[in-house]
Amino acid sequence: MSTKIKGEHLYSRSFVTRKWTFLLCFASFCFGMFFTDRMWNIPESRDMARPSVTEAERLKLISEGCDPKTLYQKEVKRDPQALFGEVSKTHNAIQTLDKTISNLEMELAAARSAQESLMNGAPISNDMVKKQLPGKRRYLMVVGINTAFSSRKRRDSVRTTWMPQGEKRKKLEEEKGIIIRFVIGHSATAGGILDRSIEAEDRKHGDFLRLDHVEGYLELSGKTKTYFSTAFSMWDADFYVKVDDDVHVNIATLGETLVRHRKKPRVYIGCMKSGPVLSQKGVRYHEPEYWKFGENGNKYFRHATGQLYAISRDLASYISTNQHVLHKYANEDVTLGAWFIGLDVTHIDDRRLCCGTPPDCEWKAQAGNICVASFDWTCSGICRSADRIKEVHKRCGEPENAIWKATF
Repeated sequence: MSTKIKGEHLYSRSFVTRKWTFLLCFASFCFGMFFTDRMWNIPESRDMARPSVTEAERLKLISEGCDPKTLYQKEVKRDPQALFGEVSKTHNAIQTLDKTISNLEMELAAARSAQESLMNGAPISNDMVKKQLPGKRRYLMVVGINTAFSSRKRRDSVRTTWMPQGEKRKKLEEEKGIIIRFVIGHSATAGGILDRSIEAEDRKHGDFLRLDHVEGYLELSGKTKTYFSTAFSMWDADFYVKVDDDVHVNIATLGETLVRHRKKPRVYIGCMKSGPVLSQKGVRYHEPEYWKFGENGNKYFRHATGQLYAISRDLASYISTNQHVLHKYANEDVTLGAWFIGLDVTHIDDRRLCCGTPPDCEWKAQAGNICVASFDWTCSGICRSADRIKEVHKRCGEPENAIWKATF
């Protein structure tokens, strides 16, 4: 009896122990899982501010020795000559970039002009065929003498006075970088007697620049635009000059005058004036678009007189690139000035480009101040120039060897 009771008691204690053991193990497992999850997910403290990206970068800079204060102190202690050297290098790099852009603009304009000439079926001269190529020579100036079909005597008078002929003209191009051509377009009847006479004259002298332009007094503005575009596409020069065929010019003095402004950007040189805007029909220099210049009696903006003026290479490039959108007024000199009004252009008023005929230019020559150009204001050129230009050249012209002694 006692033995049975004892056995049951042991069985009962063993059973309880196993049961509680299982429960304790299960509870321990659950508690362990809960405790482990709490340990791995650390809550952010509301009082603890996490560093922002900017602060983190600043801490990184400080740790690497790049504290802004330290950097500022280092900049202050740097050698001023070293800083100046860096600024100079940057400036030179910018100038080189500007020059590269300018060259690319010139090549693009030249390609456009040649393409347009081909598309329009215009004749292309040998100079146009030998278009601008990298490394091609840069000339000092291209002088275009504006002429007409009826001006043969004027052209001959210019050839016998201030415009070198034959080998001398070629030498002028090769040694001095000066190109001189008579500028003329075509007649309304292509291939007519007027065109054939110019072609014959050109075969004899070889001093014409033919334009894709129909000649006419009311078309001078369009002719000027075509001249600059064509000359720019054919020759790379520092300056492009337009002069009338009844004006006397001292070439060496013109070159020396232009050279003084060679390093300036966007230069427009001439005798600047501002005449009245003429609204009356039938009068000379009538402006059909007078209403664009304000009330009656207003004056034009400053522009160079049309007898002779010069523009720098970048302005010729501008005309060539934008020729299709440049507006033409009735008067050629006003038109050119209008194209530059909205640009950052340096207007240079040089009165030596508009001297009077003797005794005016003669007195100045005797005083050592030789004129660039001479003409009569009353005639907008030399009155009866075919007969009188020889006298003007004799009394107001520079020495014959001046052009060969000049250094440009």
